[in-house]
Amino acid sequence: MKKGKLTFLKPEKGNNLGQLLVEQGISAGFPSPADDFKEVRISLDKELVKNQESTFYARVSGDSMLEAGIDDGDLLVIDKSLSPENGKIAVCFIDGDFTVKRIVKEKGKLYLKAENKKYKSIEIKEGNELIIWGIVEYVIKKL
Repeated sequence: MKKGKLTFLKPEKGNNLGQLLVEQGISAGFPSPADDFKEVRISLDKELVKNQESTFYARVSGDSMLEAGIDDGDLLVIDKSLSPENGKIAVCFIDGDFTVKRIVKEKGKLYLKAENKKYKSIEIKEGNELIIWGIVEYVIKKL
């Protein structure tokens, strides 16, 4: 389902065997001998999805959240069962459009804050229609 600048996807139900996971750490410094890697299976759905019925994926389109580490094309894991809190990154439906922004409560006002200096925060005013659709739990990147 496509809404605004996000493409929403639902985790698949089923018996996913998962992918192989090397249990030993992968060195980010000097290479270490890899004589014995113990392999187990891992399912990203099982790792990332706490509540399957309320979890969705969405692909990001745009650059308003770059400084939060969310880039164009990233895949978000969104949980609709989580409560919105100050400082959380949320998928919001505002005045008919979906957007991803940080929730900021400050001096009695509510803002949807972009994490890119090119964009201004959106101050929520009395006439705005706002639904906090879900809270972003994870960002999956393609390198």
